[in-house]
Amino acid sequence: MAVRLRLARHGSKKRPFYRIVAADSRAPRSGKFIEIVGTYDPSKNPAKVELKMEKVENWLSKGAIATDTVKALLKKHQSQVEA
Repeated sequence: MAVRLRLARHGSKKRPFYRIVAADSRAPRSGKFIEIVGTYDPSKNPAKVELKMEKVENWLSKGAIATDTVKALLKKHQSQVEA
């Protein structure tokens, strides 16, 4: 089973809210997932990213692959934590 860290869309029309989840790569975008590892709310100014870093690092150590968008969010979160 190939696990990916990716975004699952929630929220109403024109007001998206995303959960960052560990999911099987074959599952639908907002379908079944294994675990929630964070959230992303682009409607806030600036966009709000909350991550459970211990869970993210655990999944990455197990071989999960982050999508390009999640990689960018991880990098952004790291820069906010360091500042």
